[in-house]
Amino acid sequence: MTILSTSEATSIGGRDGGVKTTDGFVDLALAVQKELGGPGGKANPEDLFAAGYAACFHSALKLAAGQVHVPARDSVVTARVGIGPEGESFALEVDLEVKLPGVESAKAEEVVRKAHTLCPYSKATRGNIVVRLALA
Repeated sequence: MTILSTSEATSIGGRDGGVKTTDGFVDLALAVQKELGGPGGKANPEDLFAAGYAACFHSALKLAAGQVHVPARDSVVTARVGIGPEGESFALEVDLEVKLPGVESAKAEEVVRKAHTLCPYSKATRGNIVVRLALA
């Protein structure tokens, strides 16, 4: 693979600290979620993962829709990232909800499945965490 772009972020303090990208576009304070015993009220790593996965999957969805000649102009992708205990640590699960207005259900399902094969986040998570796909 030829790398075309590299993003770099640094964490200071982990979940109770902050993250900042080298280019300065992201500069966020983080806090542990209330549900995990923290104060909440700030972004957390799962928020960042959900945002990245939703955007990446949406781009893959548009590519897949174009390949099978399906309109995707009003499409919406929502990613929900859950975290919970697994053994001695924690694990993630992802629910991807896709809206493809005006597209027949079977065709929309085809596009979503194809997008899941194209999306770099889906490739990275495949076989590692549960990712559920749903049409809204």
